Amino acid sequence: MKTIILWAIAALIIIGGILYFREEQPLPSLHSSSNAAPELQGIAGYINTEPGLTLASLRGKVVLVDFWTYTCINCQRTLPYLTMWDEKYREQGLVIIGVHTPEFEFEKEYPNVLRAVEKFNIKYPVVQDNGYATWRAFGNRFWPHKYLIDVNGNIVYDHIGEGAYAETEQKIQELLRERATLLQSGNIIPTNITTPSSAVQPEFFNIGTPEIYLGYAFDRGGFGYGKIPADTTQSYTIPASPERNKAYLAGRWKSNADTMELLDAQGTVQLTYHAKIVNIVAGAADGALLRIIVDGKEQKNVFVREFDLYQLHAGEDYRERTITIQVEGKGFEISTFTFG
Repeated sequence: MKTIILWAIAALIIIGGILYFREEQPLPSLHSSSNAAPELQGIAGYINTEPGLTLASLRGKVVLVDFWTYTCINCQRTLPYLTMWDEKYREQGLVIIGVHTPEFEFEKEYPNVLRAVEKFNIKYPVVQDNGYATWRAFGNRFWPHKYLIDVNGNIVYDHIGEGAYAETEQKIQELLRERATLLQSGNIIPTNITTPSSAVQPEFFNIGTPEIYLGYAFDRGGFGYGKIPADTTQSYTIPASPERNKAYLAGRWKSNADTMELLDAQGTVQLTYHAKIVNIVAGAADGALLRIIVDGKEQKNVFVREFDLYQLHAGEDYRERTITIQVEGKGFEISTFTFG
């Protein structure tokens, strides 16, 4: 009898504990594990939104946070999807926030970011994370990087880099359906997956040249003369047998943290690369004219002024090519070569 009484008491304690913890649980959550999104921090500028935008003010919405920077070719190739999702799902409860975290100093400038937002027809809010405060709060390390946040403010999905567009859109739809159910809004969420007409999908496995940086702070070994010297002016010549995947110069150039800067009225940049498309990130305060020669054949002229990404050549296939850039314009600065 004593044993039965003890078991009965123990059972009442357990049941009471269960009821207690159920009463202490928060409001219904869409997901079993909580990963609360950090707040936007250290924002230096706001585009397409009023200053002071917070994630807390968007609680009850589905939020997509996209870390990007405007001269990043990988970021640029994701923008048609983001602008399409914004148009397609904005009225259904999706809010996209572009967190612009600059790679280079010139990407901190508000007019440059504003020009890029207008160029890519971005209508959703963009905030400038110039000091990397929001980047660090999210523990981010990549451009681009997308985070999906549910109505409770929890990060429930993320994707690094390009691709996974169908998977990401399906997750957006799932979160919006859950939101509609919780709010009993009656919204009908589209189920179709859409590819924007302007989308570009490179064959990454066919690109044989990595991104090449020409500022000493970003040196990854793509400079044809060895390690890039810091804050040094030097005259360069292009060797008779240049290595592939190495950038070479002719003329007098100054090495900066972000760029190599032409100090003569004329100069040359040369690279043998393996890709279909070759771009540069470059700028020139007073403007510069680039004469583009590929495999010995003149292709076109490109005028450079604002710091931006410029496509120099688009071939029909992925193969090895040599591009020669004949520059006219003292003060021309080049940061990177990127490929597609």
